[in-house]
Amino acid sequence: MFRKKSFFMLLLVSLLAVAMVGCGGGDNKEKAADKAKQKVFVFGQGSDPRGLDPAFVDDGESANPIVNIYDGLVRYKTGSTEIEPALATEWSSSEDGKEWTFKLRQGVKFHDGTPFNADAVVFSVNRQLPPNRTDAMPYASFTFGPVEKIEKVDDYTVKFILNEPYAPFLANLAMALAAPIVSPAAVEKYGDKFIENPVGTGPFKFVEWKKGQQIVLEANKEYWGGAPKLDKLVYKFIKENSVRASELRTGSIQAMNGVDPNDVKMLEEAGLNVIKNPGMNINYLAFFCNKKPFDNPKLRLAVAHAINRENLINFLYQGLAELPNSMLPNFMPGHDKSLQAPEYNPEKAKQLLAEAGYPNGLKVTLLTYSTVRPYNPVGGDKLAAAVQADLRKVGIEAEIKTYPWKEYKEIYTPEVVEAGDMMLYGWIGDNGDPDNFLSLLETKEIKSTLNAAKYSNKQVDELLMKGRTARTQEERNAAYSELQKIVQAEAPWVFISHSKDMAAVSKKVEGFDLHPVGVVYFRDVDIK
Repeated sequence: MFRKKSFFMLLLVSLLAVAMVGCGGGDNKEKAADKAKQKVFVFGQGSDPRGLDPAFVDDGESANPIVNIYDGLVRYKTGSTEIEPALATEWSSSEDGKEWTFKLRQGVKFHDGTPFNADAVVFSVNRQLPPNRTDAMPYASFTFGPVEKIEKVDDYTVKFILNEPYAPFLANLAMALAAPIVSPAAVEKYGDKFIENPVGTGPFKFVEWKKGQQIVLEANKEYWGGAPKLDKLVYKFIKENSVRASELRTGSIQAMNGVDPNDVKMLEEAGLNVIKNPGMNINYLAFFCNKKPFDNPKLRLAVAHAINRENLINFLYQGLAELPNSMLPNFMPGHDKSLQAPEYNPEKAKQLLAEAGYPNGLKVTLLTYSTVRPYNPVGGDKLAAAVQADLRKVGIEAEIKTYPWKEYKEIYTPEVVEAGDMMLYGWIGDNGDPDNFLSLLETKEIKSTLNAAKYSNKQVDELLMKGRTARTQEERNAAYSELQKIVQAEAPWVFISHSKDMAAVSKKVEGFDLHPVGVVYFRDVDIK
């Protein structure tokens, strides 16, 4: 009897074990199937970011992942630079425009699990105000320049005190750089390595950064605005335009920026969508105005008249760019359509060269970058070669020095640049406000490196201040028009082009677009 009972018990245990193994196998299969269904979006861009701490970077490569890792108090609406709530749910300003009070969203957590609150906002801003601000924070003075202090009113209310009215203030708080709110606990934990270990409240969490290869983010399922539709977002760094285009055609990436104008037809014929939006950018040549030989405005104008900009637009950029008449794109407030940029006129260039004391021409050094840029989709080398050819026709021999992007930023950082006489550069508008472009020529921005031309003009500085403190857009426009006329006459830059904002994307992707500030917000992007 005992033996018979034992046999049945053994049989029962065996059957249960088989059943359990069967269930476990099913779980594994389901997990494997779930994993296989993960939506992983791979975005190809030209190079690594400089970093992922919004206080310490100033480039578009950094801005792209940053806007998906962090939130600001406010943000731009889809497709425009109009402002809408983000980590702040409402705000108000005093009658004199010098106090701004923000009510904060409650129940939000950073990716490290710590709470978002007034202390976090005060911390994020205070580290970029004097005396904490350092020269390594390129956007701090630009974004928070008029901020005298920030105060915690209660756990979910903060107040900014400005030392003067500042028209672009609210738009600045939506910018990708400087303005995003960081986790105080993570900054304390990582110290100067926070730039490689970002923690925000955004729709995607940082996972890893393999330098020169890729950055991986994963969905923040607890995101206050609703979980993203993608499970993972990968920024893959592919220097060559043609290689990115090839990977897009084969399906190993889902989208790319920096589309070469010469590749547009090929990509469209391959069944891919090529986005061609009006670009809120400027592609320019900057003279180092604080040293010889280009401390002489006549010599700067000679170079401006020697460059055939229409040829560059029509042939180098295949018509996928606009010819600028000033720094501002023609759809922005403050643009003055009556302005005339120096026309292509080699004879006038030679005349100005002689008047500047160089009747037999001169030798100069032109600095450029090796990568493509959103405002220069053919890359710095090709543009430099085209400029060099034009200058040679009027007797200017330009030696070209090319640098990788990260090194390039370091080369022009010193207040007096020893490596060359002029440089190719560009700007992508951060917030749709004219001050965001025009202040690139403000004297105080030489130190921050945003004023790459090292140009200084007291009248320009005064007009910038007048535009910021004006109470109406008409008053601002008048100040900016006068400012642009001065810049036209003194020519610290040659305005080369406003590039179309271009990206190519698979037709299996939904909700993807280039925002006017040059980044892609992935919170609503999906793969069919």
